[in-house]
Amino acid sequence: MRVITYGTFDLFHEGHRRLLERAKALGDHLIVGVTTENYDNSRGKLNVSQSLMERIRNVQDSGLADEIIIEEYEGQKIRDIQKYGIDIFAIGSDWLGEFDYLKDYCEVVYLERTKGVSSTQLRDQNAGVIRLGVIGSGRIAARFVAEARYVSGVDVRTVFSQHYARAQAFAERFELQHAAQTRDDLFGAVDAVYIASPHGTHYEHTAAALDAGIHVLCEKPMTLSRAQTEELFTRAREREVVLLEAVKTAFAPAFQRMVEVARSGSIGQIRSVDATFTKLVTGGRELESPDGGSISELATYPLLAVVKLLGTDYTTIRTQSLRPEDSEVELFSRIDISYPGAIASARTGLGVKAEGELIVAGTLGYVHVPAPWWLTEYFETRFENPAQNRKYYNTFDGDGLRYELAEFTQMIRGKNLESFKLRAAESLAIADIIERARAGAEFFG
Repeated sequence: MRVITYGTFDLFHEGHRRLLERAKALGDHLIVGVTTENYDNSRGKLNVSQSLMERIRNVQDSGLADEIIIEEYEGQKIRDIQKYGIDIFAIGSDWLGEFDYLKDYCEVVYLERTKGVSSTQLRDQNAGVIRLGVIGSGRIAARFVAEARYVSGVDVRTVFSQHYARAQAFAERFELQHAAQTRDDLFGAVDAVYIASPHGTHYEHTAAALDAGIHVLCEKPMTLSRAQTEELFTRAREREVVLLEAVKTAFAPAFQRMVEVARSGSIGQIRSVDATFTKLVTGGRELESPDGGSISELATYPLLAVVKLLGTDYTTIRTQSLRPEDSEVELFSRIDISYPGAIASARTGLGVKAEGELIVAGTLGYVHVPAPWWLTEYFETRFENPAQNRKYYNTFDGDGLRYELAEFTQMIRGKNLESFKLRAAESLAIADIIERARAGAEFFG
């Protein structure tokens, strides 16, 4: 029986070895396909740190591959299976179902993800795999764990939830090593943590993790208070650990490119920024007080665009909000922000739908980012003379959470406590505007 499997095999560790051992046990001859840098880029695999030749050597040194080939493009697996007379295609179970199309050509086996790999084995590898824990077991946490497989050098090991049964179900679903019964149990097993619990718990969990010397990637909004956010960044600096707000758009390639183009002077001096984010919601914590509402839930994204394009030296903030009599929270808000020589408007809505676009107006032209601009892979610069218009394209893979995780892990490895893609001052400004907007809103309706 001839078996084939594929992988990046970057930062080769015990988990890779065990997967190859299981694949080899399925037959008499194991072929291992190692991906090229270009193919990894095309499929959204981030932070691959070793060269193709180093990664091939990783597999060779394992002594488990009878033959090694190079995977260069999407669709190559079908050709390889036929070319090499493959009987079994084997891949890790975290890809469950995604390669069922190959059943027309051979047997497809999903190998159970390695559990119980020694943390010492992983951390002591010369590549330095980062052990990551998750606080929260909801939909965002689920999307994050699924995206983490696209970031090299990260091992999501454990999860903690206020409800242990939910943590256990989450760990089983994603084949994590275990569910932590306490938060301290989680901290003892990881180097870094991703916090995806309800907004009101972010401060408590983040502060505890920082005090334990754990790097933190915290979902937006980090807190609903400037003072609390500032305190957390101060703790992180004092303990020399990374603290990053998980605003995925900030780290997306197209958004970064848009900010560069807009601030380069190509559209002249920026005079206004208008950003909208709305979604239809009929129930759930987003509509419950005290932490729900369209501002707390959605404003981080349009405010990100505002502070990245106009800076943090705003002068005045005015908010108008709709809160129906039967609602615990505001459902639609417009936040108007004044700057010296510029203005901005951020619109948010829950149960209210509007065109989710971003317009950056300048003295020579403007930038148009179509809806949904926070997931953009395309934008345009437009001018008085249409012949000068230009279109820009970039990738936005998956849910985009891989970009924030990739930046987070690079900061940890590089011992950088701040990222230019989202500075602490910008997170503080966003927290300040959200706090003031919620407190000072003029209600209508």
